[in-house]
Amino acid sequence: MLWYVLAGVGGLLVGYLIASYQINQKLKKAEKDAKSILEKAEKEANEIKKKAIVEGREEVHRLREEFERERARKEEELRSLEERLLKREELLTRKEENLEKREIQIEEMKAKLEEKMKEVEEKEKRIDEELNKLAGMTVEEARELILEEARQRYEHDLAKLYKEMKEQVEEEAEKEAKKVIAFAVQRYAPDYVGEITVSTVSLPSDDMKGRIIGREGRNIRTFEKITGVDLIIDDTPEVVVLSCFNPLRREIARITLEKLVADGRIHPARIEEMYEKAKQEVEKAIKEAGQEATFKAGVMGLHPELVKLLGKLKYRTSYGQNVLNHSIEVALLAGYMASELGLNADKARRGGLLHDIGKAVDQELEGSHTTIGAELARRYGEKEDIINMILSHHGEEDPRTPEAVLVAAADALSAARPGARRESLENYIKRLMKLEEIAKSFKYVEKAYAIQAGREIRVIVEPDKVDDALAEKLAYDISKKIEEELEYPGVLKVVVIREKRSVAYAK
Repeated sequence: MLWYVLAGVGGLLVGYLIASYQINQKLKKAEKDAKSILEKAEKEANEIKKKAIVEGREEVHRLREEFERERARKEEELRSLEERLLKREELLTRKEENLEKREIQIEEMKAKLEEKMKEVEEKEKRIDEELNKLAGMTVEEARELILEEARQRYEHDLAKLYKEMKEQVEEEAEKEAKKVIAFAVQRYAPDYVGEITVSTVSLPSDDMKGRIIGREGRNIRTFEKITGVDLIIDDTPEVVVLSCFNPLRREIARITLEKLVADGRIHPARIEEMYEKAKQEVEKAIKEAGQEATFKAGVMGLHPELVKLLGKLKYRTSYGQNVLNHSIEVALLAGYMASELGLNADKARRGGLLHDIGKAVDQELEGSHTTIGAELARRYGEKEDIINMILSHHGEEDPRTPEAVLVAAADALSAARPGARRESLENYIKRLMKLEEIAKSFKYVEKAYAIQAGREIRVIVEPDKVDDALAEKLAYDISKKIEEELEYPGVLKVVVIREKRSVAYAK
């Protein structure tokens, strides 16, 4: 047992000795490695130190050179500054001399300023007076006062500019416009027959008048009630007169009466029967008239309802002018002018033919014939350009195409031709009076006279206040106001006359 213990202790002792030896060997190796590292570090430190010394010396040399350069630059700047100071002293010396001269001038200017101050004080007094006037005004009154002063100040310049522009444009356009219009009118120049509001029916004998009147007047009452036409039976032999402002009703009544006279049997039931037959005949005539109008105008592809409405224009008049004939003429004139100018003649003819289509039903619907016509055209598939021609020919909408302008011009040409239109005496007199009132409402107008059956207004102005340029502008302003406030057939001419007469007597 002791042997085993001794053996164990001996083993431990041997292991300890071996371990101590290994540790000593490692320590020696570590010391050796440490020495080697220290030697290497010292070597590297010496190299770095040497390198740092060299770089430091180089940096010191570089800084010394920079310092020398900077010192030289500063010395140069000082020399330059000294030169500038010398020049400055010379300049200041000259300025002192100039200041002495300026003082003399200032004294002279003070005297002038005192005079100006007096003028300014007088102007301030006048301005104060004006401000006192303005203080009692509203914003609108002050605005009107300022606008009036500006208008008076620049009125002549504006008139002169307008005259120059007008002459320049007219010089270029007048010849071509006259040529186109003359050619179009020459190609289409029909005769006009004024429409009247009565129709006559011939009778085989005066005995027929009694049969038309009927027992106790029942036949004539029935006839007038059904047709809406006044039947006038007077002393004219073998003739009765139908009177009505509606041409369509008057035509139906004429056909009805002719059928009754031809048949010989006249009583209320027969009157109603013949009236229905006459209506059918007129409706057929309306359709044929519409188709004939499209053929004459060279317009194809219209909606059947538009063709029917065109036919109804055969029995519609405007100032005594048959509207269907007028529409055909406008279509042809617009087409001729469009072809002369290289525009779309088909579009111009189509717009011209339909421009008054609203008059076919304007007595049945509310609104102007242009608005009604545009709505009808839109309903039956016409393009926006055609609708614009209908709206723009009386200025309710600005024209969008050159063809629309031609339609408006053709409408004016057709309406303004001699004998084309007429109006009642009362409306005629009112229009003449209104024309003269509009012209007299302008400043510097002495007298105004409507002549040429109301197609021309001559305006006499104060010659000492209106020159040639202002006369041109005044004529333009009057024409624009007439367009805005007055309805009239055709074209109206405005002539401004300025005349100064000097009279002396030799005794």
